[in-house]
Amino acid sequence: MIELTGYLTKPRSMPSPDLAAPLPLLGGRLAIDFANIPSYPAAPANHLSWEELIVFLQASRIVSAERGTSLLALSGSDPDAAQTLLSRSIRLRDGLRKTFGAIVRKEVIAREWIEPVNEILSITEGHDEIVFAENAWKMQFKAREESLDWLLAAVARSAAEIIVEGTQARVRMCANPACGLFFSDKSRTRRRRWCSMAICGNRHKVASFARRHGS
Repeated sequence: MIELTGYLTKPRSMPSPDLAAPLPLLGGRLAIDFANIPSYPAAPANHLSWEELIVFLQASRIVSAERGTSLLALSGSDPDAAQTLLSRSIRLRDGLRKTFGAIVRKEVIAREWIEPVNEILSITEGHDEIVFAENAWKMQFKAREESLDWLLAAVARSAAEIIVEGTQARVRMCANPACGLFFSDKSRTRRRRWCSMAICGNRHKVASFARRHGS
């Protein structure tokens, strides 16, 4: 059982997520981005607040800004419903982290890590729809909105696709040991090392330069 007491509100020591600020989604695939939240360095391994979940749902375009605002208020108007979804989200995210870690290391994926994915897939219904986004036609999953669980439907479907692909999904972990973010290596050489060249890649370059030219 996951202890979520206090997770519907941000712990005092944690930075407050800004709904208006862009959230860097570096994973390359929806389920990988979900496994990476929250992405700030000080976050405990098992932490996820209601606010951080809503920020992700907006940034990944699962919900609109208007819908995100109404969901934020749900922690006050219907805390039991919010707590249930948050519990499912943490269970799903933690299962994905273990699963993607096993894929990176080419290890066997435990069945219990897959259970949260199947739970969401079994309770959500929907259909594929072709939509025009970012100057291209794309296949997108449209879930029925009968309960809050539909918010995780697209994530679970993305996770299922990655799990079935296995090593072909090219799931990697950032080479920066202090980072730990996952990403899908879509580079032509298949040798991408960093979650972001502008962030961890640049830090590595700076650190290497300092070591070479240090006294």
